[in-house]
Amino acid sequence: MMAPDFSGTYAQQDQMGRPAVNTVFTSAASKDMFNVTIPSEQNAAFQSMFQANLQALSPAFANDTDKNALNLTAAEFTGFLSTDVLNVSLDGKTTFFDGVAENTLSGRALADDVITVELLLIFGGEDFTEYPQFSNDNVDANDKPFLASFPYLASPW
Repeated sequence: MMAPDFSGTYAQQDQMGRPAVNTVFTSAASKDMFNVTIPSEQNAAFQSMFQANLQALSPAFANDTDKNALNLTAAEFTGFLSTDVLNVSLDGKTTFFDGVAENTLSGRALADDVITVELLLIFGGEDFTEYPQFSNDNVDANDKPFLASFPYLASPW
């Protein structure tokens, strides 16, 4: 058996700490630049673009004082999103959302419905009730159940 060969030059092509963030909030001409910008520089480079795109997309953020269920204005929310990293709670529950605002975006469990949570935070307003027609991807389960032990992911078909 041959050992893997790690020689050569590698370049980052994509990053996705939070699924769909780059897809939705980065303008087409800037997607490649976003993918290669280190997270510590993303906020300064992309927050204003994210905010403009969020406010153009979501009527729940029509006014600068509008907030989402995390009590974040468009500027605050996009400031958080524009640094594309996956936050992990070291002393609390790890979840994308479990119904408790304080636990939202504190990590991601396999069963978390990430896209629906993102839609709720974008379109749901202060209490997740605004614009319900845009706040759910209607994908409520995986094609196959997760396994009870490692590697947890179901085997392919």
